[in-house]
Amino acid sequence: MTNTKSSFLISAPSSNSGKTTLTLGLLRALRDRGLAVQAFKCGPDYIDTIHHTTASGRPGLNLDTFMASDMHMRDVYAHYASRADVSVTEGVMGLFDGADKMKGSSAEIAALLDIPVVLVINARSMAYSAAPLIYGLKSFYPGIRVVGAIFNFVSTESHYRFLQDACVDAGVEALGYLPKNEDLHIPSRHLGLHISAETDYEQIIQKLAAIIPRTVNLDRLVELTAVHCSGEPGSVLNPQNQSYHKSNPRNLRITVAKDEAFTFLYQQNIECLRAFGEIQWFSPLHDGDLPETDLLYLPGGYPELFAKALSENRTMLESIRNYCANGGLAYAECGGLMYLGRGIIDGEGSAFNMTGVLDLSTTIRHSKMTLGYRVMHWEGLEIKGHEFHYSSLKEQLIQAPLAPMTNARGVPVDTQFFRVKNTFATYAHFYWADKLEFIQHLINKTNIENPQ
Repeated sequence: MTNTKSSFLISAPSSNSGKTTLTLGLLRALRDRGLAVQAFKCGPDYIDTIHHTTASGRPGLNLDTFMASDMHMRDVYAHYASRADVSVTEGVMGLFDGADKMKGSSAEIAALLDIPVVLVINARSMAYSAAPLIYGLKSFYPGIRVVGAIFNFVSTESHYRFLQDACVDAGVEALGYLPKNEDLHIPSRHLGLHISAETDYEQIIQKLAAIIPRTVNLDRLVELTAVHCSGEPGSVLNPQNQSYHKSNPRNLRITVAKDEAFTFLYQQNIECLRAFGEIQWFSPLHDGDLPETDLLYLPGGYPELFAKALSENRTMLESIRNYCANGGLAYAECGGLMYLGRGIIDGEGSAFNMTGVLDLSTTIRHSKMTLGYRVMHWEGLEIKGHEFHYSSLKEQLIQAPLAPMTNARGVPVDTQFFRVKNTFATYAHFYWADKLEFIQHLINKTNIENPQ
């Protein structure tokens, strides 16, 4: 069976060009046409994927060539793109910006997956000068195909005509523009501090989806980025993942926190946890206690914004405290680490009690951003991830380093990997979908029976 699909990557010369705004609008506009739309995000950002999910109606997925192997990225993209009519990938920063030169950049991912690139250009203070900019992005690296451009912050039709001329001379097709419109502005995420509860993202996405088709040629965009696919969709579980199914005949009860306070998840991680058992969801905010579980996963999120409500749910705090005290296997990252500590101090200086499983406290007050890739070496296992938070440790557990960590360039960092009984926690968000040995290692470190 052969069919035609569309696949493209939205990138830009730099951040703040309007990639996310355009991507969200395109996702919804294409979905409104009755197309099955799959969104991807270059890099480790788990906030943009939340918006992608809202706009497309399907879970957003990360493509990160630092945290995972090239083969894994190809498998993930092929698996999910094969189930959609249109696959839209949002780039990260500028087209060629990576952790080390091009490493992990949008350009590297476009080349690896053979995805055509559509540029979004901030034309607020630019006209024909767009020509050499576009030509340079198109010509700098022969491994990618820049096929079109969409312009943002265009003031008038005559302004757009200058930009069309620039595209003709740069050898890239002009696909349309977004006009200046403050109603389409998505408020700053404060570098991921939080998703504003005061912002109606759905309303903004709907407005974008209504306006974009008036000035962007969607038919030509889909036609220009068409790819021909053959065969039936395959499984995202590679042979390594299948082997974990066979070596874990006992299906573990895997309990994952998910609510307003715990939102930062890599979808591929969740899918690959299914190699170890059945997943059940729970809410530390709203549920009364922890369900029966063999493995508790507390992901990142915004516990500092819900610290009062979390602290007032005493039955849940006690339930998790008892589970961990009795040797239950628990893994927590970032916001989950904060929740497992003694308490959280919010931005106003108010302190709220948490579970007390870890002998540490965290504070959001007077804190600075911590950001960067992380590589952890734990008893012969190398696992990669990303750290991104504004909170900091106020008082912390004193223990010998469990596993040293470095940044993307191999420089040691202060990030720690804590362990108390069978509870493990860190500020880093690890990507284990390509490294299931990490989850197996956690299981092996506990007293959970694991028959062969």
